Amino acid sequence: MWRTRWQDGSGAGGQASFFVLIAALLSLSAPESTAREYSETREECNQYESSRQPFFGDTHVHTVYSFDANGQDTRNTPRDAYRFARGERVGLQPYAPDGTAQRTAQLRRPLDFTVLSDHAELLGEIRTCSTPGSPGYESDLCWIYQNFRPSTFGFFAVRSLMMRTRFGFCGPDGSLCRDQARIVWADIQAAAEEAYDRTAQCSFTSFVGYEWTASVGNGENLHRNVVFRNERVPNLPPSWVETPSAYDLWAHLQSDCVEGIEGCDALTIPHNSNISGPGLMFASAKLTGPQDIDVSVDRKEAELRQRWEPLVEIMQHKGDSECLPGRDTKDELCGFEKLSYNSFAGVGRIASTGLAGNLSGAPDLTPDPRAMVRGALKKGVLLESELGANPLKFGIIASTDTHLGTPGLVAEDDAKGHGGAGSRKTVGLPDDLEFNPGGLAVLWAEENARDSLFAAMQRREAYGTSGTRPIVRFFGGWGLDKSLCKADDFAALGYEQGVPMGGDLPVRGEKDKDPSFAIWALQDPGTDGAPGTPLQRIQIVKGWVEKGETHELVIDVAGGRNRASIDLETCEPKGEGATQLCGVWRDRDFEPGQNAFYYARVLENPSCRWSQHLCVDAGVNCKDPSTITAGYEACCSPRHEPVIQERAWTSPIWYTP
Repeated sequence: MWRTRWQDGSGAGGQASFFVLIAALLSLSAPESTAREYSETREECNQYESSRQPFFGDTHVHTVYSFDANGQDTRNTPRDAYRFARGERVGLQPYAPDGTAQRTAQLRRPLDFTVLSDHAELLGEIRTCSTPGSPGYESDLCWIYQNFRPSTFGFFAVRSLMMRTRFGFCGPDGSLCRDQARIVWADIQAAAEEAYDRTAQCSFTSFVGYEWTASVGNGENLHRNVVFRNERVPNLPPSWVETPSAYDLWAHLQSDCVEGIEGCDALTIPHNSNISGPGLMFASAKLTGPQDIDVSVDRKEAELRQRWEPLVEIMQHKGDSECLPGRDTKDELCGFEKLSYNSFAGVGRIASTGLAGNLSGAPDLTPDPRAMVRGALKKGVLLESELGANPLKFGIIASTDTHLGTPGLVAEDDAKGHGGAGSRKTVGLPDDLEFNPGGLAVLWAEENARDSLFAAMQRREAYGTSGTRPIVRFFGGWGLDKSLCKADDFAALGYEQGVPMGGDLPVRGEKDKDPSFAIWALQDPGTDGAPGTPLQRIQIVKGWVEKGETHELVIDVAGGRNRASIDLETCEPKGEGATQLCGVWRDRDFEPGQNAFYYARVLENPSCRWSQHLCVDAGVNCKDPSTITAGYEACCSPRHEPVIQERAWTSPIWYTP
């Protein structure tokens, strides 16, 4: 059901400069100089804002150390990935026989921060098979890997990710491969240290991290990215092989990091819930397989999950996980960048390597709304009404899941593919149609330093974008007035009168009636050669519990449907949009006894999808078969969607009776 409550939405006029708008949005008042405490040795940042500022980054990046990137001849190391994130040009796979790069890429705008997330699983095995002289290098399996690398992908994946066992060349107890993994882990840490700007310039932040790659049943995904607060980390990252559930992962991080190393801290970020089957990602964290989907969650587990898992990745290269069209939603915008399957068994590349054939039975691959983030948020407030704690209290980010070592390579008109679960295409479209360039994570923090950014993740003051860079503020409270949109100090008043995205509404006072929410969005300015797309509208998504059942509502609060469109022959935009939008919405249907959450969704005008950009550049005319050259056949497929609507999703604000 769609409704419009009282609102105040506006597009920016030509008299206000873009930079004045940015200053107003950020409320960049210079704070008094105060001593800051760090968990690490570093200089204080020159650019410090007490009212916080947005930092754009990528928390999901694979390099040569990941088995499914190395197997595609990706040669980009962690140092290459950091150089790319900071704006330098790097080479891309595939490589010519003499080792020279055939393709290169460079970001139009550097990132502010990056987390590398190479798979902990097979770190040692890949180094063993890639390093002459290492124990096991001369084994038969390593010989096959060295000579037929792409063909070993399925075998390695089944053994480690499905069977959770090590190969014989690792030794009877696996210690040989763990020793090799420590060497790789040390290099990952060293690369992060070299890339981190500890000076007062604070130009770039690197985090030590990795991916815990759990897959169960018919390839249902339980993957998490693990992010450490600073350089103090365990001497080996706990992997899926050693920890059979997320609950066990957190226990290892607690003992090996928080309790085992002074100053160590970490958090985990689930991703690709869209391919977690019937929502296994959001079942009990003690789940070790599909048989545990109905294991009950108690308050202790709910509180533990809140502590360890403050964020969820809503979008990346392998699809959007916000919501699913039909069934329990009437939200027409839920069809954005959806995969047509619900587990790795549906991925073409995995099927072609034989991995899918190792999965038991003939799985039902129908996508399930229980695997979507909105479904998880609704399930969370329902459980909170029963347990007194919410195990699925997620803030929202997005990232790329690049397997080419290219963090932040998200521009639709500069798509290079990302490998991994995608394809190795060297002619025509670089990836399969169902994949996309991925998204970005945005953190509201005082400064671009590890402690400040990590704290933003912990308090969920974050949002995700589908790849563009709009600036979005979202506040909720009991007394936010619609005049807030006209205030010069929007952010300062938002913090003073309410809570930001990721927060909880304050305890409701006797005189408080309905909560109100203020959201302000500023168009991505783009670059000189690639301007950003104007904004179309802002929506608020509400979810709540009523009589033991969950419900949802999507409300337009600023802007609205317009006549903006795209010329598909040139990808030139048509129509007008807004440079900025602001709205304040009051929930007049609020019931004080109902658990609820609210998050904002910011929509840009329509634009060409990555695949359409490449089809146009290649001169494809589907009415003229002679123009459909090798590699571009998908341009004329019924599955091809030429237009998208880029967007941003804020972390929710929650209400608890």
